[in-house]
Amino acid sequence: MSTAPEPSRETIVMKFGGSSVADPDKIRHVAERLVEARGRGVRVVATVSAMGDTTDGLLELARQVSPDPHPRELDMLLSTGERIACALVAMAVHDLGYEAVSFTGSQAGIMTDPVHTKAKIREITPVRVIEALDRGQIVLVAGFQGFSRDTMDVTTLGRGGTDATAVALAAALGASCEIYSDVLGVFTADPRIVPDARKLERVSYEEMLEMSAAGAKVLMLRAVEIARNQDVPVHARSTFSDEPGTWVQGAEGLEQAIVSAVTHSEDEVLFDLRGVPDRPGSAAAIFEAVAVEHVNVDTILQNVGHESAELSFSVPQDDVHATRRALARAQESIGPIEIDEVSDLGKVALVGAGMRSHPGVAARMFRTLADEEINLRLISTSPIKVTCLIPRVDVPRAVRALHEAFSLGAE
Repeated sequence: MSTAPEPSRETIVMKFGGSSVADPDKIRHVAERLVEARGRGVRVVATVSAMGDTTDGLLELARQVSPDPHPRELDMLLSTGERIACALVAMAVHDLGYEAVSFTGSQAGIMTDPVHTKAKIREITPVRVIEALDRGQIVLVAGFQGFSRDTMDVTTLGRGGTDATAVALAAALGASCEIYSDVLGVFTADPRIVPDARKLERVSYEEMLEMSAAGAKVLMLRAVEIARNQDVPVHARSTFSDEPGTWVQGAEGLEQAIVSAVTHSEDEVLFDLRGVPDRPGSAAAIFEAVAVEHVNVDTILQNVGHESAELSFSVPQDDVHATRRALARAQESIGPIEIDEVSDLGKVALVGAGMRSHPGVAARMFRTLADEEINLRLISTSPIKVTCLIPRVDVPRAVRALHEAFSLGAE
């Protein structure tokens, strides 16, 4: 994936989210953190997200101009937010008496596939980054973006993509990686819903992958995949506190928690398909069309009746338009089907590496939700995760009940 120099843990990659650079004062605070690290003799690379809600604002502007913005032009638009933030942080570093230089994704050597709005990093050749570090400069790299040699276009990595930028750069540079945001680390549940949620000192790559897939927003799913594949330990911590955060790294020890966390999301949309022909290739045609649109399908359920089948699957809210296009294309080969969209659902999940050796977790989860009179729409499992789709209005209550049922709170 990358062309890496000799590993040197004297280099650190520090990622700062949008809330960390939301205004000039916070930008200066980030600059002070970078200068503090450089003052310790560490070579410093920072990846920065767009300021505050800049990306959401640009998306809204694009949709006011065009209900379905062209993906290439959307990438051209959205990539500007991170460039602005990087330049501003570099200016603030200069004012503190240190040399800094800001790079776009392409200038930093981040090469991606050609898929607009959801590109994946293919390789990193950080020649200019290393040259700047050798000159003693603090390097700012615009997150969330790269460059495709296939099309010679700017690409973006999808929501949360600055996390992927940071971890991939750390792998390419043989560096350590710190992810800074407005939260103290990874918790047993969202502290905004569960006030007594407990911060976890360590989480395995495997658990963090499942948490991210189930809605935890501390780290982007693909960033965790890169960290696991490249063996990059990640320290998730707060921009506004010196308190240690949560280390995401390889599993240690013989025993792991049965349940480590309750995660949730509130942006699930369920597609119910009826009248799907009950013959080989029907499901393949549907999900091949969905894959062409780069839609992230989550839970899937199929019921087979007489000569036809019912098929249900969930996708994130952001993928609804692409899913509609995919299903329209699939019907050209399998024939007309009935399609309903259920948009008032949420997802709750239990995650824990110890589940695989402790039966009964799912039964206890279902009993807890039943006692709360919460109806289950779909269920999916993995060796270390149990996920349920439930009415969106019930998500906070479900999270609190499960957190209490599995005794995950602070002691």
